[in-house]
Formats: sequence, structure tokens, C-alpha cells
Amino acid sequence: MSKTEEFDQKKKYTGPLVVLTTLFFMWGFITCMNDILIPFLRKTFELGRFESMLVQFAFFGAYFIGSLIYFIVSASKGDPISKIGYKKGIIAGLLISAFACALFFPAAEIKIYGLFLTALFILGLGFTLLQIAANPYVAILGSEKTASSRLNLAQAFNSFGTTIAPIIGGFLLFHFFARIGSPLLNQMGDPILTEDGTSISKLGVQIPYLIFAGFFLLLAVVIKFTKLPQFTNTASVDKGMGALKHRHLVLGMIAIFMYVGGEVSIGSVLMNFMNELNGFSEMTAKSYLAFYWGGAMIGRFLGAISLSDKGGSKKILYMVITSILSFGIIYLAVFIESGFTFKFSNITPFLLFMLLNLVAFKFGNSLPGRTLMIFALVVVGLLLNTMFTSGSTALWSILSIGLFNSIMWSNIFTLAIKDLGKDTAQGSSLLVMMILGGALIPLIQGAVADMLDGYHYSFFVPVFCYIYLAYYGWKGYKPKLDIDTKS
Repeated sequence: MSKTEEFDQKKKYTGPLVVLTTLFFMWGFITCMNDILIPFLRKTFELGRFESMLVQFAFFGAYFIGSLIYFIVSASKGDPISKIGYKKGIIAGLLISAFACALFFPAAEIKIYGLFLTALFILGLGFTLLQIAANPYVAILGSEKTASSRLNLAQAFNSFGTTIAPIIGGFLLFHFFARIGSPLLNQMGDPILTEDGTSISKLGVQIPYLIFAGFFLLLAVVIKFTKLPQFTNTASVDKGMGALKHRHLVLGMIAIFMYVGGEVSIGSVLMNFMNELNGFSEMTAKSYLAFYWGGAMIGRFLGAISLSDKGGSKKILYMVITSILSFGIIYLAVFIESGFTFKFSNITPFLLFMLLNLVAFKFGNSLPGRTLMIFALVVVGLLLNTMFTSGSTALWSILSIGLFNSIMWSNIFTLAIKDLGKDTAQGSSLLVMMILGGALIPLIQGAVADMLDGYHYSFFVPVFCYIYLAYYGWKGYKPKLDIDTKS
């Protein structure tokens, strides 16, 4: 391909990529809202650690059910996305997600925990369709060589959503809308209070989720009238389970299970762990939580640069500037939201981990597999350090994991669907199915935390997840067609 043709192709795909990054931002924002919902619902329904993790079980369990249904349909009747196109698949996912967000209103009105879980399950189904359609779509919007770079860029905006969700979501649920309407009452008839002593109301959850529903509907309309390149398969679509013959895809499915399980489990317990560790209130903890998810944003922007086709010295310069600007955005958001009281000295240890992140990228040498292995090993070390230390050391060890989680989804996904050809969409559905890890691993860690009467030593659960990820980045990703599967 000539440079002129390459430029024309990039120009052609820029608009669609901008629209899709907006989509990635929105589902990142809503997904991270679960971390805010957990302490909200735990107080409202007086739940134990295990019971509160049913939030993640319902949400991420829907990924498994939805993807399983999709896989069965694709195996028996041919792949649906290949028939209808990625655009229609994305719109359908947005409409389902909007309906699910609207269900939060009656769930809070009649105060039934089961209805909250139902709404989260339906929301997970909507996100399943979005994940199946949008991830491979971004990967094929350009050359195969830079697929990991593009997906890291899109995922960076996803992480931007997860970064500001704790700040904005926590402010809305525990402060702004919490003061509107009658306070929620516990079983004793007393108002339910935050750690700061502020009462919370049902409007704290109702109004934000109605706003989210409106955003999803608006985004569906925008995508409907946006001209997106078509990648439908006009020929006959093969039936069967052809994707499962690819060994690196099967191992990639396990990797997605472990990655999502580990990341979600850590993020889900962080607010309660910070209260247990340092006595942080919800309003304080949510500010620190922004650095966990913000670290993923920083790392994904760096991953988009590191895995791109830019030159050596220029690439390093871009990465340093990007990390500084991204960190500045996170700190500024937290500083403003805190009422200009959040001290810079509180978060200086994070800068050291950012430097470690840059060094890890250097050793990764722009190779997706090697970078995944190095990052996973670093996370294992950080988790062990969290378990065997306390105070600020344990706090920043666990919060900095976001920096190293950053490139994992994108690298695993693109490595796992590499060379799948006509099996790409089916392979994508199998990978999305394994988001089930986000449902099961947090439950396991929650049960372990109940048994140990605390979260501190429960972090040995995600340690096993990251050990496997190191293996996948070392050898597991290498394509082999050595799994026999009957079509």
C-alpha cells in the first residue's frame, strides 16, 4: 500500500473511530459505576461482603449468558454480526442498555435488591452485544499491524470513563442527589448515612441512571445516522464452532476470564478496603479510586503509542508527555471535585509507579505478548506487596495496579483473534463470554474476605489470575491449529 493510499484509509476511518471511542467511554463509565453502587446498595440493604458482590455477579454473569446464546446461534445458524453488520449490532446493544438503566428507577422506588440485580443483568446483556460488535470492529478499522494500538486507544477512552465515574458517580450518589427527597431508612427505621454522616435518598441512584439511559438513546441515534464502513459478509455464513480450533483463541478465552476477574475484583473491593485499611470515608475513597481506574487510562494511552508504528525517540517523547498530561487531568478532576482541598502530596507515590510503568513499556519493546507478560508479573508483585504491608505502602501498591492492567484487554483480545479470518466474530463472542470472570472472581474474593474477616489477605485470589496472564503473554498467545473441533 502506498503512503497516499494509507493516508486516505486513515482519513476514511477517523470519523468512525471517533464515534466508537465515545461508545467505549460510555460503557466504561457505566461499568465503573458498579464500584459506587456496591457501597450504596450494601448500606441500603445491609448486605454482607459476599452478598454485595452479587452486583458484579449479575452484571458480568450476563456477559457469559449473552455470549453463550450468541455462540449457540452462530454455531447453529451462522454468525449474526456477519449477517446484519457491526453497526446494527452496536445500535441493538445501546437500546438494550438504555432500557436497563431506566429500570433503576422502579428498583429504587420499591426498594427491591433483586430488581437492581435484574437491571444490572439486562445492562450486562446490552454491553455484551456492544463488546462483541465494537471490539473487533475497531481492530479491523485499519491495518492488522496497528490493531492493538487502535484498540488500546479506544480502551483509553473507556478508561477515561472509568476514571471519572468514581468522582462524578460518587458525588451524585453520595452527595448531590442524595440530599434530594426523603432519606432511605434501614430496618430499624433510621436514615441510612454515609461514613461522613450524610443521609442518602433513592433519587441518588434514580436520576443518574435516567440520565445514562438518555445518553445511550442519543448515542444510538448518532450512530444510526453516522456513515460507518460496512464489513458484513455477503457470502454464505459458515455454521459450526470453527473458532474453537484455534489454540491461541481458547487460551485467550481463559486469559480474558482471568484479566476481567482480577481487575473487577480489585476495583470492587477498593472503596471498602480503603475504609478498612486507612478509615477512608466514601467521599475520600472515591477520589483515590479514580487513580486506580485513571492508571488504566494512562497506560492505555501509552499502549496506543507504544504499539503504534511511530519512531523510537519520538515515541518515548510522546509517551512521557502523554503520561504527564493524563496524570494532570486525573489530579485536576479530583482536586476540583474535592472543593480544592485534595493535596498533591497525598498522591506523589503514584508518580513513582508511573515511572515504573514507562520502564515496563520499554522492556516490552512494543511487542503485545511480551508487554502483557511483563505487566502481569509486575501486578503479581504489587498484589503480594499489598498483602504483606499496610498503610500508605499497601494503598499505593494496590492503586497502581491500574497502570499495569491498562493494556491487558487490548493485547489479549488482538492476540487472541489474530489470524481467525471468517471466525473472527465468533471468536469475539467467545472472548466476551469469558468476561464471566468479572462475575465469579469477585464472588470468590468476597467469600474469602468474609472468612478472613477482612479484605487484606483476600488479594491472593487475583494473584493466580495474573500468573496465568504472564503465561499467556509468554507462550499462550502463539497461534496453533492443533485443537480438533467438529463443525
